[in-house]
Amino acid sequence: MLYISSWRTMEARAVELGATHILSLLGIEGVPDTPDGIDPARHLHIEVDDVPASFAGDIAPTMEHVEALLDFSSSWDRQGPMIVHCYAGVSRSTAAALTILCQYNPGREMEAAQALRRAAPHAKPNRRIVAIADRLLKTDNRLVEAVDAIGQGSYEGGGTPLVELSLTL
Repeated sequence: MLYISSWRTMEARAVELGATHILSLLGIEGVPDTPDGIDPARHLHIEVDDVPASFAGDIAPTMEHVEALLDFSSSWDRQGPMIVHCYAGVSRSTAAALTILCQYNPGREMEAAQALRRAAPHAKPNRRIVAIADRLLKTDNRLVEAVDAIGQGSYEGGGTPLVELSLTL
């Protein structure tokens, strides 16, 4: 299983779920600690901010960031859950989780985006991460179009729920 959470809930959820892999997407917010019981080699921190382009020192998502995300996902043996988180569990993490779903389900971008929307009505996938993933996964703009089709979601700034996604669509 693949889970999306906020940074605030990641550690407790990782322990509770028995996560074996953690993907952290944080920039100016800081560097997360690896929860007890998780091999630090199975915790990837990608230093990236939630911006469509680089502003005043923010770190915009790049091809290298998304390549690292895809490489990390490829190395996941799926013997335990992976948690993907950003600061709020709304934008960077939902884009990364959608990218992973598409990586494991080639040609099913629309179904993956719809599964994300059902599981996470609050999701607002980071457009830049999605566009880069579209290029790297060679989906010929289908991933971008799928995100357009599901819309922006509704997030009121409250706590975000733990989102559970099956890799099988």
